[in-house]
Amino acid sequence: MIEAKNGEAALEVLAQGKQPIDILVTDVVMPGMDGPTLIRHVREKFPDLKVVFMSGYAEDSFRQRLDKDMAIHFLAKPFSLQQLATRVKEVLQDQPS
Repeated sequence: MIEAKNGEAALEVLAQGKQPIDILVTDVVMPGMDGPTLIRHVREKFPDLKVVFMSGYAEDSFRQRLDKDMAIHFLAKPFSLQQLATRVKEVLQDQPS
C-alpha cells in the first residue's frame, strides 16, 4: 500500500512510477485538489487505473462532477475495514471495461 497525503502528492507518486499501482482509493472531498479533479488528471495518463471513491455524501451528488463515461466505484461512509477490503477486492477482480 502506498499512501499520499493529498491529491497533488498522489499525482506525484503515480508520475514517479517506482511501483505499479493497481487501484486508487480516494475520498471525494479533500483539502486542495478534490477527488473528482484528481481522477480527471489521473485518467489523462492512466486511463485504465481502477478507482474507488469513498464519501459521506450521496453517490449521485459527486457523480455529477465526473465525466459520464468515467468508470469508478463508490464506497459510502461510514464503512469498516472489512467492507473496504471487500470492495477493493471486488474492483480488482472486475474485468476492464
